[in-house]
Amino acid sequence: MEYMLFVLDLIGTAAFALSGAMTAVRKQMDILGVMILGMVTAVGGGMIRDLILGITPPQAFREPVFALVSLVISALIFAVLFFHVVRKCRDGSGSEKLVAGPVFWEQEISGERFQQILMAADTLGLAVFTVAGVRAAYDSRMEFGYFLPVFLGTITGVGGGLLRDMMAGDRPYIFVKHVYASASIAGAVLCCLMWESAGEQWAMLTGALAVIVMRFLAIHFKWNLPRIKGF
Repeated sequence: MEYMLFVLDLIGTAAFALSGAMTAVRKQMDILGVMILGMVTAVGGGMIRDLILGITPPQAFREPVFALVSLVISALIFAVLFFHVVRKCRDGSGSEKLVAGPVFWEQEISGERFQQILMAADTLGLAVFTVAGVRAAYDSRMEFGYFLPVFLGTITGVGGGLLRDMMAGDRPYIFVKHVYASASIAGAVLCCLMWESAGEQWAMLTGALAVIVMRFLAIHFKWNLPRIKGF
C-alpha cells in the first residue's frame, strides 16, 4: 500500500509539474521561472495542507524528492518545447521566423493540442492530490467528522493550481472553468464516505476516478457552474 501511495504521489507530482511548467512557458518565463512555477504547482497544495495540520516544516521540505522531481520535469519540459520551437522555426521560413520569436512561440504553444495536454495533466494531478489530502487527514489521528478530510482533500488538490495561476497573473482556474474545484470536492466526499466501508485503497481509487470522470465530462460537454454576466 505504501508503495502504491508513493507511486501515486509521483504521478500527481509529475502531472502538476507538467501543468505548471507549460503555463510558465506560455507566459514566456525563463527556465528558472518555468522550474519554480512547476515546483510550486506540484508541491504547493501539500504545503498548505501540512500547515493547516500543524506539520512543520511541510513534507515538501522534509522529503524533497517530490520537489526535486518537479524541478527536473519542469526543466525537461522547457528543453523539449524550446528545441521543438527552434526546429520548427528552422524548418519554416528560416532565420527571420526565429527572430520573430515571441509571436511564433505563442502560436506554437497555445494550440488545441497544448490545451488538451494541459487539461489532462491538471486533471490527473487534481485527482491524485485530492485523495492524498483526504488520506493525510485520516493519518493525522485527529477527532473530526467529514469536513476536515474533505477540506484538506480539496485544498491539496486545488492549492497548487491556485498558486500557479496567481503567480502567472491569471484569474485562478478553479473559479472559472469546468467544475474544477467542484470535482475535487465530490471526489473527496466520495472518498470519505467509502473510507470505513470499502477500505483505504478502494476509497482513494474510487475518489480519484470520480474526479477524473467529472473533469472530462465537464470538459467534453463544456459544463460550468452558474455565473452572473452583464455587470
